[in-house]
Amino acid sequence: MTTSTDPQGATPVTPELLRGWPLPPVADSKYGRGQVVVVGGPLRSPGAAMLAGVAALRVGAGRLTLAVGRSVAAAVATSIMEAGVVPLDETPDGHVDGAGIRAAETDLAGADVVLAGPGLDDADQAERLLSALPPLIGDDTLVALDAFALGVLPRVPAVTDALRGRLVLTPNAGEAARLLERDDDDELTVADIVGIARRYGATVSCQGIIAEPGGDAWVIGTGTGGLATSGSGDVLAGAITGLLARGATGPQAAVWGTHAHAVAGDRLAVDVGPLGYLAGELMHELPRVLVEIRA
Repeated sequence: MTTSTDPQGATPVTPELLRGWPLPPVADSKYGRGQVVVVGGPLRSPGAAMLAGVAALRVGAGRLTLAVGRSVAAAVATSIMEAGVVPLDETPDGHVDGAGIRAAETDLAGADVVLAGPGLDDADQAERLLSALPPLIGDDTLVALDAFALGVLPRVPAVTDALRGRLVLTPNAGEAARLLERDDDDELTVADIVGIARRYGATVSCQGIIAEPGGDAWVIGTGTGGLATSGSGDVLAGAITGLLARGATGPQAAVWGTHAHAVAGDRLAVDVGPLGYLAGELMHELPRVLVEIRA
């Protein structure tokens, strides 16, 4: 696909570009549309995993399992009736015990995509969880990382090596700085995001810039400040995960998902106001945005 680029060398994302890069055909069974496992959801923030999981379903993933802290598992199961729920052991202060991910071994082994990180809030336990993950998933399983699962990635090079080529990362500015192992989170450039992609062998979506390890990059030209709201990043990570489950490649899922997330914000900025719409409302816009793009 040949397109013009902006001065930083990234291809602007437009509906025309997306229509020329169509998502895979929709399968006729929930298994054909992909099995997603979201790992996160501790006592303090179970909603992060819930938002991510529902967003994955909203963009067309077929089957969802949420692996969340034991103390919130029953409430999550009754709140999201479409999902299977696996309770994970917790530390005494309510963090997900990283070693407890083995309780989800059966679901992880059958997953097409695993999203780890939404809501995780303890760096040491996140490191233990990531270290335990690769042996529990299939050789072709894709892995998306968000939140604390991103911040600790430089501490677990063996995980990067095991997952290189099938990783998708959705860092915010601070997490991107940690991935680059620098102290500041100054304005990020396309070169910074490409550097993360190459270092970790991952597709990266960060603040409207998407990059893949080969050096290709895209930039989103839409979205408003209202997207900077609690839970918005979880919806973005879930949307990308759901498109991966449907069979999109890492770059395709990240470009489509990031654009759809931004356009959903644009729609709500008109309907609700430029500020004050909620992350949960973004999810409801995603199916309509995808239909409009294809039209």
